[in-house]
Amino acid sequence: MNSVIEIKKSALENNYRFIKSLVGDDVTVCAVVKGNAYGHGVEQVLPALQSYGVNHFAVFSSAEALQCFRYLRDNVKLMIMGFVEHAHLRWIIENEIEFYVYSCEILKSALSIAQLVNTKALVHLDLETGMNRTGLTEKELDKCISLIKKYEEYVEVRGVTTHFAGAESIANYVRVMDQYSRYKERIKYLEKHNIDIGSRHVASSAATIIYPDTRLDMVRVGVLLYGYWPTREIWIQYARSVKNHSNPLQRSIVWKSSVMVVKDVEEGEFVGYGLGYQAPQDMKIMIVPVGYVDGYSRSLSNNGHVLVNGQRADVIGSINMNMVLCNISDHDSVSPGDEVILIGAQNGNEITFNSFAEMNNAMNYEILARLPEHVPRISVL
Repeated sequence: MNSVIEIKKSALENNYRFIKSLVGDDVTVCAVVKGNAYGHGVEQVLPALQSYGVNHFAVFSSAEALQCFRYLRDNVKLMIMGFVEHAHLRWIIENEIEFYVYSCEILKSALSIAQLVNTKALVHLDLETGMNRTGLTEKELDKCISLIKKYEEYVEVRGVTTHFAGAESIANYVRVMDQYSRYKERIKYLEKHNIDIGSRHVASSAATIIYPDTRLDMVRVGVLLYGYWPTREIWIQYARSVKNHSNPLQRSIVWKSSVMVVKDVEEGEFVGYGLGYQAPQDMKIMIVPVGYVDGYSRSLSNNGHVLVNGQRADVIGSINMNMVLCNISDHDSVSPGDEVILIGAQNGNEITFNSFAEMNNAMNYEILARLPEHVPRISVL
């Protein structure tokens, strides 16, 4: 293996316990595992979280639901928050997968198949409250209410939801609160029409932290579970509210490789492709068998850092498809086979994921989701 991603189960458990301590026993924690569990690997994450008591998971698409279903225990719920392929609808309904209804067309298709297989479709009504992405408008909601009443033996409303447009920043407070007000009005409207609304859920990771009133019956938590604050602003808001600057979250991912080659480069020689880096003096460099094909972005060219034998080594030259070159001139002895940390800690030093994301000029969500599935994931304690 040219690199491996370790998933720390103890960190996942710590983060889940922290979230449960915030929301309490009466609020369900729905673990969002879209994007291959935010790059961590559903094969590792789902069994671990279920062993800690998580019994509700969410993905974006029906394709992701197919991927996750094999790892679910009996009586554990799986919810599709986004795209439902028509070809998957029968499988979804027969296997009691919950899914968002974000258009009347989805509901009509589901009802047709539910009648065919004589099984109820388990749906969550996704309401348009101001994000203007997916969700039922007031007119569409009325049509769905009529369909639900007409075909009540073939549909069960498991929940009513919406998504906030920017709970990650207090600058969006007015917009978020306006959405929440609209959501509560629609809930009353549904109740007036005798629709059993099931579980009310609107809070993402960010809203779970800074808008406790929005936790309702269930929270949909993604990035927090993996040990990351949605934004630095959310972390600051939390720390101020509890008057404690000790981070309760633990990072659950370590990305490591090893030294492939160590070699000397003479002063004035260029290193790697093109003219991007010229040796200012005689140097010693190492080559690490990881590149942009593995998710180590070209934006880290002449910009990134790794750890080897507990010391930081600067990335020099361009990131190749399969290799990274690093300056180890000032290091103690480095040999082929030595462990290299791309993200994580080693001998008291650390390449944090946030610093890695900042070097990439990207959000931590984005970098996590970019980690390719071909990089092996292994679970560690």
